[in-house]
Formats: sequence, structure tokens, C-alpha cells
Amino acid sequence: MSNTTFPLIDIKSDDETRQIYVKNIIAVYESTTADQLARGRAWYQTAHDLALMISGGNIQAGAGVIAALSANKRWADNVKLATRAFVAGKATGHVGDALRKATRIMAGESPENVLPMDSKTGHFYRCIVNPTDSDAICLDRHAHDIAVGTRYGDHERGLSSKGRYALLASIYREAATRLGELPQVVQAVTWVAWIESR
Repeated sequence: MSNTTFPLIDIKSDDETRQIYVKNIIAVYESTTADQLARGRAWYQTAHDLALMISGGNIQAGAGVIAALSANKRWADNVKLATRAFVAGKATGHVGDALRKATRIMAGESPENVLPMDSKTGHFYRCIVNPTDSDAICLDRHAHDIAVGTRYGDHERGLSSKGRYALLASIYREAATRLGELPQVVQAVTWVAWIESR
């Protein structure tokens, strides 16, 4: 195990540091292939269509279960777990908290009352429900690493801090404004490029 320590993003980052993060995001966005750009731009619409399909047309339930089962899962695994939950009528294959949330949503509770709406999971839900929601932005470990320009691996990023999440969201929104895209589109496009460049 590496003894390397990685600094957390300073919630009170100065403008110079923020601009470095914005430029890092833009650089990854601009490095994408035409195929990656197309897939990234379609990512949340594709997830929206999937949520409709697996839930029998209930977009809130489908998106909610996908979001509830997304923590620390690769997208392919997330899709399998959510699909299996609707087929079986019961969520399995994840930690207890995620399973309880998915079960409550499948039982009819509003995902907005079940999910933490001011964090990654809630924003992920919102991006899937409405791929054009200009305020929602799903920031995971990859989004963080893209902004700071370093792969943190298994190291802590501090994204459970509301202040750090809000700061990173504002940085992505600034990059999106410069690129003429929705924030979640910039996040999705850069995510596709980032995970495929490992």
C-alpha cells in the first residue's frame, strides 16, 4: 500500500486554484474522441430510457433505484443490480443502506424523500429523471479526479462534505458555461474519456 497522501480540495479555494480545476475539466473534455463525445452527450438520456424500461414506465422509481444502488459500483454492475431488483421485486447485492433505500423506492416512496438530494446520489437521480436539468450535476470520484488532474485511487476525496461538493459543482458549472454545454453533459463526457484512458 502506498504511503502517498492526497490533499482534499480546499473548500475556500482561491480563484487561481479554481481556474486550474476548470482548465483541467476543459482539457479532458477537449481530449475526447468524436465517439466519446457522442456517448457522453447521450449518457443521461440513455440512463433515462433504461430507468423507464426496467421500472415499467415509472421514471422516478427507475431512476431512484439506479441512484440508490450506484454507490461504489461500476455502471455495468449498477445496471445489473437495478434491473434485477425490479425483476425480483427485491434489491440485493449491495450494502444494507443502499438496499433499504431501493426497497423503499420500489414500495412507492418518493426518491426525493429517500435519497440524499444534496449529494452525488440525489444529483444522479435528478440527472436520470431529467437529462436537461441544468442545476443537477452528479459528481463522483472520477469527476473529482478530473478536476484536480490526479487519479486518487482508493484515497479519500471528501465529497461527503456539502461545501466541497458545492464547490466542485460550481467549478463544473463554470467549465460547462465556457464549453456551451449543460453541466451534467460536461461531467458525462469527461467521465467517459477519463475511465477509458486508464
